[in-house]
Amino acid sequence: MTINQSGWRPEMGGGDEATQATFTGNRALMLEEPLLFEIGSADVTGVDFDEAPEAPSRLGGMERKDPIGLPGLSEPEAVRHYTRLSRQNYAIDLGLFPLGSCTMKHNPRLNERMARLPGFADVHPLQPVDTVQGALEVIHQLAHWLVTLTGMDSVAMSPKAGAHGELCGILAIRAALEAKGEGHRKVILVPESAHGTNPATAAFAGFKVEDIPATAEGRVDLEALKARLGPDVAGVMITNPNTCGLFERDMRAISDAVHDAGGYVYCDGANFNAIVGRVRPGDLGVDAMHINLHKTFSTPHGGGGPGSGPVVFSAALTPFAPLPFVEKQGDRFALIEEETAGEHHAGSFGRMVAFHGQMGMFTRALSYILSHGADGLYQVSGDAVLNANYVLRQLEDVLDAPFGGSGPCMHEALFSDAGLAEGFTTLDVAKGLIDEGYHPMTMYFPLVVHGAMLIEPTETESKAALDQFIGALRSVAERAKAGDQALKGAPHFAPRRRLDETQAARKPVLRWKAPQPAAQAAE
Repeated sequence: MTINQSGWRPEMGGGDEATQATFTGNRALMLEEPLLFEIGSADVTGVDFDEAPEAPSRLGGMERKDPIGLPGLSEPEAVRHYTRLSRQNYAIDLGLFPLGSCTMKHNPRLNERMARLPGFADVHPLQPVDTVQGALEVIHQLAHWLVTLTGMDSVAMSPKAGAHGELCGILAIRAALEAKGEGHRKVILVPESAHGTNPATAAFAGFKVEDIPATAEGRVDLEALKARLGPDVAGVMITNPNTCGLFERDMRAISDAVHDAGGYVYCDGANFNAIVGRVRPGDLGVDAMHINLHKTFSTPHGGGGPGSGPVVFSAALTPFAPLPFVEKQGDRFALIEEETAGEHHAGSFGRMVAFHGQMGMFTRALSYILSHGADGLYQVSGDAVLNANYVLRQLEDVLDAPFGGSGPCMHEALFSDAGLAEGFTTLDVAKGLIDEGYHPMTMYFPLVVHGAMLIEPTETESKAALDQFIGALRSVAERAKAGDQALKGAPHFAPRRRLDETQAARKPVLRWKAPQPAAQAAE
């Protein structure tokens, strides 16, 4: 198809070849965006500098000998490029973000403002402790509330994200076993309904991973777990609420069985948003659990960071928690490092990071907790569960809900591709949802459900917003059940049509290369 800058198409009639240009890809005010290398070139610059004076090199022979090859752009070109790219990105500030187990909810601007206060935003990890007393007090106070909300004994604030927190907890478990002379326990049991990072973390820490099956209703098979416990089992890594969107009702029995067998219980706290203010994991026998501050307590989520994954510990694991940590000493706060840990933390397995943690995440999370209060946090989890159940019941007549009969769901609603027309898959539904103006839900996870579609509406969406999303998804689901072939080509209205995602994953093109000039035929 050909189109000119004014939007002419052949089917419109008129025009001539002189006015017809190659299709630009522009769609009204949504402009096709070339690469920076296609906008600028390496032989121009958008800024003029005076010639640099000669100076002796201090690079020790490591000077760059070839041009760097980056394109030069003017300020308007650079600003327009990134602004146009931002318009092609979906964001929580544009609409509902239905990703399951990800807690993509509105981030209150109050928290952003607090994180940008100069004393927090400009803090440097190498500043003298006496100059960062306010920052250390924020960390200490946040730690207090995390311990209070979870009913645990202590918390390590330094882990940077969920999987980093998992590793922290597993390393503490390993240190505790070694201290008891039980380093031979090398097996971690992981239920099928757990997050995928759980077995990966256990394997990374040197443990052998064994699966525990789920029951027909999507929860841990308690009897199968008990049957596998033995002297070689170090512990269990369990996600509660689990990835089927269900609360593990046998959690206390699971913990008691594991403890009686000499193991420890790690709980993945990524779904804490569903139970915060209502359930204390410590009361369920949990020994270690990470908390995703960037999920439960409002801080920005996604895009590769920033994140924060503090880990709360039971009294049994507290002596083995990592350094550093903040301690109040009289009227001041101290950062306890290896050289100052003394006997009261001599069993620590070491440290997770060079410095203490994510100051911006701590400030946002504490602002969230204090502004909500106990009653507000109680309402957060209640509204999150209410919204998820509303989505589940409004869609279960048009989409298969494999665990819809297992009782109320928690924070997320799980559907499958069962019942779609032959040849239609979850991917078709997800791509069709893009044409309706929504980012797709989580696809093909959890693995225990074929063609899974996992939706987490969170507590920040109104009934009106949920009804609009439900209407859009119903429309797409009905088309998929009816075998609408147009759905196989979706999305039709996005900046890009459907890609070959398999090839994109297996053969990614990660480096731009200048196109080679066409070969000239010899005369």
